[in-house]
Amino acid sequence: MGTSVLAQPRNDWDSLLKEEHEKPYFIELLDRVEVQYRDHVVYPARADVYRALELTPYEKVKVVILGQDPYHGPDQAHGLSFSVRKGVKLPPSLRNIFKELQDDIGCPVPDHGFLEHWAKQGVLLLNSVLTVIEAKPNSHRKLGWEKYTDKIISLLNERETPIAFVLWGKHAQEKGRYIDGSKHLVLNSVHPSPLSAYGGFWGSKPFSKCNEFLRREGLKEIDWHIPSVEDKP
Repeated sequence: MGTSVLAQPRNDWDSLLKEEHEKPYFIELLDRVEVQYRDHVVYPARADVYRALELTPYEKVKVVILGQDPYHGPDQAHGLSFSVRKGVKLPPSLRNIFKELQDDIGCPVPDHGFLEHWAKQGVLLLNSVLTVIEAKPNSHRKLGWEKYTDKIISLLNERETPIAFVLWGKHAQEKGRYIDGSKHLVLNSVHPSPLSAYGGFWGSKPFSKCNEFLRREGLKEIDWHIPSVEDKP
């Protein structure tokens, strides 16, 4: 029961979340998710559910960009919030993120939406809910993932080295109750979705603000420039 769906991340997150993985709610969550994978098309693929944690170990997290739940279209979600693999059409929210990136710090709009470059530098691209049924946004809301990601945010809040948290939209901002704003940087704005971006996302300058914060803390800044498809990795 609860062991056949997903392998746990193989880095420091594994030991930090070991106790959480043994709790009844989490075992029940995995059983529910197993049924969902069996009966529906679910994104991302099983192997990618913990991709954000695998690429960005706990001790290397500098910035957290929190999304709601995975993209629900074919070939989109791969375990990193807002990211799509190379060759996949940019979703509207990601297109808006790139526009703000350009307006904020002058980065050219990338020719793809693969954000692994950020993740490997310490940007945890985490969703509040880690799975979704195809074509049904929020379909796995209240399945149990929120409690699990609450724990992840709480663990990050305990970090001695400060972190910048970027909370876009209502669902992400709900996680703010687990963050000590006197220690960490907390950037709240509306979601970058076309439905809400005009309510305060444009001009919020999250990328420059994160780097200013990291500089003040004596930490290496994030290189937000996404290498083009033609560039070497």
